[in-house]
Amino acid sequence: MADPLSADERRRSLKPLQRVFPYIARYRGLVVGAGISLTLAAVTTLALPLAVRRMIDNGFSTSDSVFIASYFGMLMIMAAVLALASAGRYYFVITLGERVVADIRRDVFSHVTTLSPAFFDTAQSGEIISRLAADTTQVKSAVGATASVALRNVILGLGALAMMVVTSPKLSGLVIAAIPIIVLPLVAFGRSVRRRSRQAQDTLANATAYASEQIGAVRTLQAFTNEGLVTNRFAAAVEGAFAAARASVLARALLTFFAIFMVFSSVVAVLWFGSRDVLSGTLSPGTLGQFLLYSVFAAGALGALSEVWGELSQAAGAAERLTEILAEKPGIEAPARPKPLPTTTKGAIEFDNVSFSYPARPDRAAVHGLAFKVKPGETVAIVGPSGAGKSTVFSLILRFYDPETGTVKIDGLDLTEADPLAVRQRIAIVPQDVTIFAASARDNIAFGRPGASNAEIEAAAKAALADEFILKLQNGYDTPVGERGVTLSGGQRQRMAIARAILRDAPILLLDEATSALDAESETLVQEALEHLMRGRTTLVIAHRLATVLKADRILVMDNGRIVEEGTHKSLVAKGGIYAKLAKLQFETGASAFMGAAE
Repeated sequence: MADPLSADERRRSLKPLQRVFPYIARYRGLVVGAGISLTLAAVTTLALPLAVRRMIDNGFSTSDSVFIASYFGMLMIMAAVLALASAGRYYFVITLGERVVADIRRDVFSHVTTLSPAFFDTAQSGEIISRLAADTTQVKSAVGATASVALRNVILGLGALAMMVVTSPKLSGLVIAAIPIIVLPLVAFGRSVRRRSRQAQDTLANATAYASEQIGAVRTLQAFTNEGLVTNRFAAAVEGAFAAARASVLARALLTFFAIFMVFSSVVAVLWFGSRDVLSGTLSPGTLGQFLLYSVFAAGALGALSEVWGELSQAAGAAERLTEILAEKPGIEAPARPKPLPTTTKGAIEFDNVSFSYPARPDRAAVHGLAFKVKPGETVAIVGPSGAGKSTVFSLILRFYDPETGTVKIDGLDLTEADPLAVRQRIAIVPQDVTIFAASARDNIAFGRPGASNAEIEAAAKAALADEFILKLQNGYDTPVGERGVTLSGGQRQRMAIARAILRDAPILLLDEATSALDAESETLVQEALEHLMRGRTTLVIAHRLATVLKADRILVMDNGRIVEEGTHKSLVAKGGIYAKLAKLQFETGASAFMGAAE
């Protein structure tokens, strides 16, 4: 993923948190409410030492009980104001944090869905989920509780420092002289904390990605009895995350120790000097008490800021990781002024001298010099051994990738000049590796055309022969089918995917052997449904079964990313080339996987 900041910048600043500011600015009401509450709480707190000084110097010295009672009454009112202001601060800042993080999560997820397949060729889905969950939680803590604590302590610390100067300039000079000795090491420690926090978050994300991958393949894991292997690997990843987190915590602990020790040591030193002035009569006991309270406030604020700095550093690391995702640019984007596809798509497809290599394998051409045309309404089967480039043809038509050389056209329009969304809206696909979501049967079919009516969904299911098994589910169309459709058989998942494509009703169909997972009886019936659907539509079929090949208008035989043969079944068998050998092999073995799995 892109790294928008250099290593030095990452160590020296909280710059990534600036990306959060626009989100905060959207909610000025909450910000103003939090600011007023923070200021009121700080001012009320700073007024307490003044009351204490007057009570000591005036009330106790004259033994005026009425005076003391009135001051205690005033202190109760101040306590009520402080409590109200603190409650307001909590409400406003926590609500702001929750609101901002909800927006960030939405924007990051929305951005991820626009990224091109090339990004997901190398990125781990588990790591992305970690950023959406754990990292946004860190940011929420910073925007909410941590930010409010930091602001409160900044206001309280500066206010206390100012009142210390007003109370006793002499003693204040001693305190101010000690500030650089305290602050400079804090900054140095803060850099270390932030660096270690980022390392801890990266390590945890790797562990999460590994766990997500293994849980998604739990049946394979158990089938090969590798529970112990993956448990040990995950345990090692968790231990690595723990070690990184412990290093981060240790750095924060050292930071906290140094800050609190130095701050309160300076307070003790000031108190010692102040007590000598009281004994000499140059300072009243009440004034010393007032100065001491302000010193404690300032010291406490500075000590709290040291902890807050560590938390902000951690949040900055999280914000940086989120920023990296938001900085990713889709490899496939609509041009500034996309050319529209024809209002009525005919479905003509043309590959003109197309060459392409996957970004993850730039040294190996997936297709090279590929050239062919598909006429509107024509059904063309693409066959060939594994790795021949069949699935790459589909990916280029869907504009998941752009060719390095040559052009891919639909109805004469170069796809690089069109909006990818407009292109994909004209296409329906049934992949061999069907994706079924953890939702109801109805929602899974409706994924083909969101907003379709229940009648249209059920009609599509009937056409794909999915209606028969769906009605037998516990709640019919409203029955959840489990993650990846684990409660369904392979054939049922395939029929549901076909129903999804039927519902889409697109002019171009891409079928990756849509009947490969069906039994013989269902295959015959579904083939009839597909033939009805294919009528009048341009259809490309990655063919593995001979039955599908025989019904195609033309057959393209691919090998090593090129079209090496083209014709009908009969003419290709007569040539005695690659197709003839594959056809003969199927006849001899009776295998159903005629051309091997699509790459």
